[in-house]
Amino acid sequence: MPGRSSSSSGSTGFISFSGIESALSSLKNFQSCISSGMDTASSVALDLVETQTEVSSEYSMDKAMVELAMMDRELSHYVKAVQSAINHVKEERPEKIPDLKLLVEKKFLALQNKNCDTDFQNNAKFVQFKQQLKELKKQSAKPKEDRRHNEVDKIKDKDSSRAGNGRDGLQADKEVDGTEGVDEDMIVTQSQTNFICPITQVEMKKPVKNKVCGHTYEEEAIVRMIESKHRRKKKACCPKIGCSHTDVRMSDLIQDEALRRAIESHNKKKTRHSE
Repeated sequence: MPGRSSSSSGSTGFISFSGIESALSSLKNFQSCISSGMDTASSVALDLVETQTEVSSEYSMDKAMVELAMMDRELSHYVKAVQSAINHVKEERPEKIPDLKLLVEKKFLALQNKNCDTDFQNNAKFVQFKQQLKELKKQSAKPKEDRRHNEVDKIKDKDSSRAGNGRDGLQADKEVDGTEGVDEDMIVTQSQTNFICPITQVEMKKPVKNKVCGHTYEEEAIVRMIESKHRRKKKACCPKIGCSHTDVRMSDLIQDEALRRAIESHNKKKTRHSE
């Protein structure tokens, strides 16, 4: 019986799983390496979108994320199979030591046979990557679209002014040119609205998004608010006015890399314009 020594050949006797558990610990460390790899691939993909690099490069990063997610799933299944095999031996207390390798392989294959494409929807890193990519593309496309509309409007205004006499047309051109800064200021003001933390009421530096309601906050501010509420045995409500989410938790928060980059890009452009 496990836990007792036995002289009978093939009996379980005293089984030590310390070696196996040590190997499992190493596998879990490797999982953290895969997680770091996914963070790197995600960051590179966002850089490619931000710098408007060709789509094929972005696709390569997307493919890398899929491969890393598959590795993470396979490793998770193997860890679960080993743990299940160990628990099986501990609970069943077989008279003879089973073939642990065969038992692990059997359990591992059973888990692998359940694989499907929707598994990636349960991988937090992969889901976050797709969301951030989508958000950054939206952030990058909006200023271009706004500028394009403004350019079209200005061209129409200039054409209209030139239909009059030369002197009046020249004066109208100057007036139209003078509104260029106003139009850009309006675009900047509209985009800045999304950069303000609902708690601090200042521009965010490390924005985090609430997975439940979709609102963003300055990381330090929302963490401090949640901790303060929990110390008083209370739930933290979303500080965004009008939001009905009444139980914000630390586990709900994810880094909003797309918004952080949008804020940095906006500030760089603002600095260049002021120089």
